[in-house]
Amino acid sequence: MKRLNFNISNMLPKKACLGLGLLLALSSCTDLNEHLYDKVSQDNYGKTSSEVATIVGGAYATLRGYGANTPEGAGVICYPTCEYVFFTQECSSDEACIPTRGTDWFDGGRYQQFQRHNWDVKNTGILSVWRYNFTGVSKINAIIHQVEQSGLSAEDKQKVEAELRGLRAYYYYNLLDCFGNVPIVTDFTQKELPANSPRKDVFAFIEKELKDILPILPSGTTYAKFTQNVANTLLARLYLNAEVYTGTPRWQDCLDACSKVQGYSLTPNYKASFAIQNEKSPEIIFSIPYDHKQGTVGNYLASMTYHYNQKLAFDPAGVYQWCGNGICAQPGLYSSFDEKDVRRQCLLIGQQYSAKDGSEVLMDDGSPLNYTEEIDNFTDAAKNAGARLNKYEWSATDSWERDNDWVLMRYAEILMMQAECNFRLGYTPTALTYINQIRKRAGLNDLTTLTLEDLDTEWKHEFVFENLRRTTNIRFGTYYQAWWEKPADPADHHTGIYPIPQEELNKNPNLKQNPGYSSQQ
Repeated sequence: MKRLNFNISNMLPKKACLGLGLLLALSSCTDLNEHLYDKVSQDNYGKTSSEVATIVGGAYATLRGYGANTPEGAGVICYPTCEYVFFTQECSSDEACIPTRGTDWFDGGRYQQFQRHNWDVKNTGILSVWRYNFTGVSKINAIIHQVEQSGLSAEDKQKVEAELRGLRAYYYYNLLDCFGNVPIVTDFTQKELPANSPRKDVFAFIEKELKDILPILPSGTTYAKFTQNVANTLLARLYLNAEVYTGTPRWQDCLDACSKVQGYSLTPNYKASFAIQNEKSPEIIFSIPYDHKQGTVGNYLASMTYHYNQKLAFDPAGVYQWCGNGICAQPGLYSSFDEKDVRRQCLLIGQQYSAKDGSEVLMDDGSPLNYTEEIDNFTDAAKNAGARLNKYEWSATDSWERDNDWVLMRYAEILMMQAECNFRLGYTPTALTYINQIRKRAGLNDLTTLTLEDLDTEWKHEFVFENLRRTTNIRFGTYYQAWWEKPADPADHHTGIYPIPQEELNKNPNLKQNPGYSSQQ
């Protein structure tokens, strides 16, 4: 059976008429040419509420990501969503990095490129993020096409399509943020290869989609579903970064969208939103559910950060906890936290001790496994160099996948957006009321004065390792500055968006490369 890679050209119809069975297949199959979709008749499928839920579920499944042995992952190094999005959003920021350690974690130099902002059009991490988001868009377009041909009532079609369009807007927001000028494709039957749309037009498309569907979306706080609250949070993000995306600030619009997010609260315990059973958190607005027992691609960000022998500190038998010794914090991040700040616990540093007998855990060469904040050599780092990510709870019986749901949006972000926008509009006393709610939960004293630097620091600490830092760096103007193992970016600031992957340019001659990047054959 012919297998397809998901890219822009694959959004074109492969069969003139697909049966609604595709909607079932999409939750486990990533190939639009699979001959599974003609097993269910359009006359008897998609009429009940449970069948509608199954239809939409196929679209949500794509959020979890894919692996290297799938069509989307062919030829690139791929991981679940939390990992390969992390590479582009955190490892290009002033927060995280992936040092090369001997022969480990070089992978063609792509992680060094993220750190130094000298990526090229063949960086496979960038290709992975392009594919991930356009896979989501492609599948949603296919499902919408099937819903329109189904036996659902007009009312049910409208509800289903609103939810699907919201998810598609989420993918397009990611594309807007990462690539700027991307094709807008909404028609599954479109035959022409699409061209790029200007970044301003992509922004306008997302804004209109969200506004159009808001009255139709479900209200309330339904977990892991695209609701009105999720749409308003996404709108708020869009407006928060509007000056970057379009040149025009939209601070008040961001505040207006934030005010419509209702029904959430901060968890008293900061790390409760990252617990194994974090679906119980009243703070999470939107997340990606993971449960490896149900066969989903798991959340294994933690597996990619701890040293190989960290398993001895977690599990007395040292059987579980596969660890890859990759991702770590950049030097200075750990010490930037106040000692009283509970969020400092999101980084692991110091000597590790055996869960069996309390003795020092050793590395393979017999030296102590003692994580250091400093990294001696970015391109040939010591195995224990760098503080490790310790945000998501682990259990002694984890292997390499974990059941913590990956948090995409939470109420603390609403409070921080309200703090920042009020400050930028000149309402500092109001801004302080919002930021101090965040600080109180972290165990810190209230601020009585406020600066942009204070806001930037609070964003950095509150959302450490949550895939927001690159966007925050760009908004605050720090992204282009020199920092550890990174010179200042080129004066044209073209690195504020990633290049269109060369592989996609080769497949679609109507795509144009982003400014500042050269094509490579």
